[in-house]
Amino acid sequence: MARWIPCRRRWGGTQQVAYREGKIVRIVTATAVTLALVGAAAPAATAHQPATAVTLALVGAAAPAATAHQPATDGIWRTDGYGTVLSIRNGTLREYQTTAASCIAGDSAQRTGPGAYTTPDGTVLTIRTRGDRDHASVRLDGDVGERNLRRITELPDACTRSTPGGPLASFDVFWQSFEENYPFFAAKGIDWHAVRDRYRPTLHEGTTPDELFAVFSKMVEPLHDAHVAVRDLDGDGDGEPDRSFAQVRPGTVQPDGKLDARVKKFVVERDLKDARNLQDFAAGRITYADLPGGQGYLRISGFGGYVGGKAPYAAELAELDRALDTVLGQERTRHLKGLVIDLRINGGGSDAMGLHIAGRLTDTPYLAYSKRARNDPADPTRHTRPQPLYVTPAQGPRYTGPVAVLTGGSTVSAGETFTQALMDRPGRTVRIGQPTQGVFSDVMVRKLPNGMSVWLPNEELLTRSGRTYDGAGIPPHLTEPVFTPEEFDQNRDSAFDRAVKVLRD
Repeated sequence: MARWIPCRRRWGGTQQVAYREGKIVRIVTATAVTLALVGAAAPAATAHQPATAVTLALVGAAAPAATAHQPATDGIWRTDGYGTVLSIRNGTLREYQTTAASCIAGDSAQRTGPGAYTTPDGTVLTIRTRGDRDHASVRLDGDVGERNLRRITELPDACTRSTPGGPLASFDVFWQSFEENYPFFAAKGIDWHAVRDRYRPTLHEGTTPDELFAVFSKMVEPLHDAHVAVRDLDGDGDGEPDRSFAQVRPGTVQPDGKLDARVKKFVVERDLKDARNLQDFAAGRITYADLPGGQGYLRISGFGGYVGGKAPYAAELAELDRALDTVLGQERTRHLKGLVIDLRINGGGSDAMGLHIAGRLTDTPYLAYSKRARNDPADPTRHTRPQPLYVTPAQGPRYTGPVAVLTGGSTVSAGETFTQALMDRPGRTVRIGQPTQGVFSDVMVRKLPNGMSVWLPNEELLTRSGRTYDGAGIPPHLTEPVFTPEEFDQNRDSAFDRAVKVLRD
């Protein structure tokens, strides 16, 4: 489904871990009902079966008043922001990705409980009415926040017509999806209308898929946005596109499994050579050790992928809690003299996991950040009402002493929202290293008529003062090199050494 709901990109091939395409991130795709935001992207239409809008006759108009046998949420709903329409009828939820020029059918989910709908990959969406039958909200299992819904009387006209599947139609949906949702054109100095005027005249109905893929890639290349990707068709049917175009901010390195393994080996052999109680958790994505000076070292390489396969969020959370119960047990937290949290190679994953960990590091509730999305296709300065998201102290043992957070350009997506969630943590928290990647939004995944798809952000995460760190990333308090060739060659880890010194002093 279209991931209008936050999802995270990941690596591997699973949706929960975000190291995919070399990075772990959140995703919001266009084929899985706004719900696919977190789950794996739904299969895009193939070149032999272009995506078309399902007609009104197949879905039905808005449902009448709820009856004893008909849930109050039945009907047709439009999200605030996210360019999505949901149709709920007879136990089936269907998603439509809309722009001013198009409507493309996404995936569906089946009702599995009161207000609960489950996608084929196990992602659970919960829909609740608010006060009256014309307002509701949808929440994705494991997501932070929720999306507001407004009832509409019928599907948009574009959803009752077939969508042309040629290159020009695909170009128009591609361009319009960014025009209506991408928040950062002004900040990046990009004239998106000029981009359209440059590239659309180069296309015609005979343009090949290879040529169209190249055009799309050139159009988004100047954005240097790690939450933007062009994804080709899945010609071999393995669930992954045959090719993708994606890139990170200049001067940074995309996190992937190979880099993660190299850095972990380096850290274990150098930084942790004299440490005690070295232990891996969560399929190796979490590592803990007690340092000689009485500090703890906690390395987190992703916020998900802890169980493997398509495990539900509850199973992922249980595995995380198992790790945290050991790492931050009562005996250890009573004597810990400081904690190094290493996020320098972190591809992202679930923001909710980050808030959950932050809840183990405070005795006092506080604002982590507020989330807003673009909400006017014609005006990039208009947004949904910012939704505040809080860190809530966890039950059981917690560590509230000094923390040193290590970050760098390979700290991506949910790794960055976790970093942001620690900025106003009560107590002493210092960031050391390099600025993070600078991508905080969930990833909106939009299907194109020819079967390709595109990933793009549509949200901003605000600090308490209303600031965002998109583009430049969150800066450190103390700047140190992070895994540069020189650091590797000279067996140095300046950021780690600085963190230990700061905590010791």
